[in-house]
Amino acid sequence: MEQKTTWREKIFYGVGAIGLDLSYGMFYSFLSDYLVSTLHLAEGFLLLLTPLARIWDGINDPMMGTIVDNTRTKFGKYRPWIIIGAASNAIVLFLLFSKFGMSGTPLYIYIAVMYVLWGMTNTLADIPYWSMVPSFTSDPKDRNMVSTVARTFSGLGQGIITVATPIIVPILSKGTKEIDPHGYSPSGFSRWAGICGILLVAFAVICVLSTKEKNVVYGEKKKFSFKQIFSVITHNDQLVVFMIFAMLSNAGWYLTSGTARTYFTQVVGDGQAQSKFQMIGAVGSVVGLGVIPVLSKWFNKKHIYQISLTTTIVGYIIMYICGPIMQNVLALSFAYILSSTGIASMFVSQTIFLADIVDYGEYKNGERNESITFSMKGFLQKLAYTIQTIIYFGGLGIFGYTKQLKESGVINDPTKAAVGFIGFGAPAILMLLSLIVFSKKFKLHGELAEKVHDYIVEHRQNNE
Repeated sequence: MEQKTTWREKIFYGVGAIGLDLSYGMFYSFLSDYLVSTLHLAEGFLLLLTPLARIWDGINDPMMGTIVDNTRTKFGKYRPWIIIGAASNAIVLFLLFSKFGMSGTPLYIYIAVMYVLWGMTNTLADIPYWSMVPSFTSDPKDRNMVSTVARTFSGLGQGIITVATPIIVPILSKGTKEIDPHGYSPSGFSRWAGICGILLVAFAVICVLSTKEKNVVYGEKKKFSFKQIFSVITHNDQLVVFMIFAMLSNAGWYLTSGTARTYFTQVVGDGQAQSKFQMIGAVGSVVGLGVIPVLSKWFNKKHIYQISLTTTIVGYIIMYICGPIMQNVLALSFAYILSSTGIASMFVSQTIFLADIVDYGEYKNGERNESITFSMKGFLQKLAYTIQTIIYFGGLGIFGYTKQLKESGVINDPTKAAVGFIGFGAPAILMLLSLIVFSKKFKLHGELAEKVHDYIVEHRQNNE
């Protein structure tokens, strides 16, 4: 008989995602604009730093996955790393958003080091946290619900950042130096990052103390090797496909979240409007979290994901027409409900897919490699952020965004149009490419998914 998780376990597991996404949201939604609009760093610096950081992530992320897979402690396989990772990531998050009076070359070097360290410490917590999903249960419906609850709390963490940051940072910036015309200052960001770091640790502790690792599979301890990592990836065709379509769709979402502050402060001229935009969009996020349990009564996972992405694409087209073209902020905000509905459902589906891909790896190759597989989630998110960085900073660099801010404090009309396209036009294109790849190449649904599930259940029963 398959184990089921209680609602208490689901909820307290989900709480851990709030803290992770407070840090995640600050990095992916506000760091880019903080560096160019608040610190006035050159766009070319980020265009160089981000790809170089991904080279190290390509080593560090799967290495951490191997370490987690080899972990054996009385506290479990995953939970010790969640605490270690959360604490270290909280410290680095604060340091990343703190300049300590530096400028020029020392500031560039400092930011580069902290940027890389944030990725490393985030990996310490993120991989073990999401790797726990398959260990809770192998029942498809129960696993869907665990993923949905975790993604719900993850969305809450993101929502707190996107809604609260434009309001809280100006408040925390009062009385500090280097305040820009919109009320933001380096000190304000530093204080807010410190608060988020404290909350990150608190939520991680609650998660770890309130959950138990069940159904954990311990294989033979293995030494880290690129050959092994390459083998895990190349011998799991569905993992490769997942990385491609998830990277494209995530990059589209990151473009919107990363460009939002720039769009509302520099194009709309009202930084507070970003909070209203995100609050209205939160309605769609809530609706999107309920999409999978409802649609699963009539559609399989493939069709649900296609519906989610199609909804997102349509929403983005309407957003681009209402915002950058018609310049109607209210209509743009309500159109965001449609996009955020699809995005929320998309992220839940991706978590479910990864858990299924772990099972598929065991079904096809005889090895689970949970943490190595889930390390690809963090790595593809960083690759998605790299795509965002190239499009975002490349576009701003072409139009001379930073130079305009330094000289006049405002940007010209062509640059405003570019910011609008980057935030709401380009994501629709990336989402469409993701939909095409998914529809043509992803096969882990229907009959194949049922075969994998039956194999896993039988295999567990034989080992009991």
